[in-house]
Amino acid sequence: MRSKILIIEDDKIVRENTAEILTLSGYEVESAEDGKSGVKKVTDFNPDLIICDIMMPELDGYGVLYVLSKNPKTASIPFIFLTAKIEKEDLRKGMNLGADDYLTKPFDDMELLNAIEGRIKKYQIIKKEFSADLNGFQQFLSEAEESNPLASLTKDKKPYQYKAKEFIFRAGDFANFLYFIEKGKVKTYKMNNDAKEYITEIHEAGDFLGYQPLLEDRRYNDYASGIEDCIIYKIPKDDFLKLIFGNKEISLKFIKIISKNLSDREQKLLELAYDSVKKRIAVDLKKMFEENGGKTLTYSRSDLAQMVGTSKETLVRSLTSLKEDGAIDSDGQSITLLDISKLNQLIKWS
Repeated sequence: MRSKILIIEDDKIVRENTAEILTLSGYEVESAEDGKSGVKKVTDFNPDLIICDIMMPELDGYGVLYVLSKNPKTASIPFIFLTAKIEKEDLRKGMNLGADDYLTKPFDDMELLNAIEGRIKKYQIIKKEFSADLNGFQQFLSEAEESNPLASLTKDKKPYQYKAKEFIFRAGDFANFLYFIEKGKVKTYKMNNDAKEYITEIHEAGDFLGYQPLLEDRRYNDYASGIEDCIIYKIPKDDFLKLIFGNKEISLKFIKIISKNLSDREQKLLELAYDSVKKRIAVDLKKMFEENGGKTLTYSRSDLAQMVGTSKETLVRSLTSLKEDGAIDSDGQSITLLDISKLNQLIKWS
């Protein structure tokens, strides 16, 4: 099956020339002359990649990307900007919104095709469906490893056997693992003031347990025990966070898997993952400011992303949000602390 590409470009000549190049290269192509009509075509055409101009009437390229990023069904589609501008402010704004790549007009055929080929290959992992069992999960990890180092997650993992009524975790325990149920049923429940339990959810084979406390960096507030004998795999917290925060394509697919493609739960996890990494970056920044005597930080974005354990794209998006909150100031080269109380507040409530 041919990969599908949507071109959103108001310049007729550029639009038609780009469509011709891609059609001759074996892609199925649709075009839109402005951002508003482009967003509508995304739903009907379901493209594997979007090429979008920045400066357009009705809705510019930034607006298109913003709208698509808010919908779990379109947030993971690779997005390449076309621009006649190369100002740093434009590049930074696109990165903040989650753009995958930039092409500066005029561009040559091979530059365009190379950018597309690499992005579509990664996207195939996201579109592919994996069965909700151990084989499907391991297949996903194996294929994802080509784009993101997951060796520690896929090897040397052994199943744990839990008897019926045996605790898997207790309220108040630190959240150190993501649990994957290979066999059996598990109940999660809370205890009321009379020491009577009330069940919050029943989990079956193929389900994941304990991801919200990991993302929120907190203790469990409920109990989990087997309704029957169970076989469960335990994924360490650090490995889980690498999946969620290390690579946009992989994390979006993993969120789909653990949420079983339920739109409301998936959207909640997307928001929770972003809030969690923002809090983590705020905590690390506070520590760095304290160690540096409150002075301006001058780490490169790449070095800082490695220091806090996330992608450069996610780091930049979080710094922009912290800047809008009034906690810091950032000019792309340095980070200055503006209000420690706001940073503390974000750490407390994020």
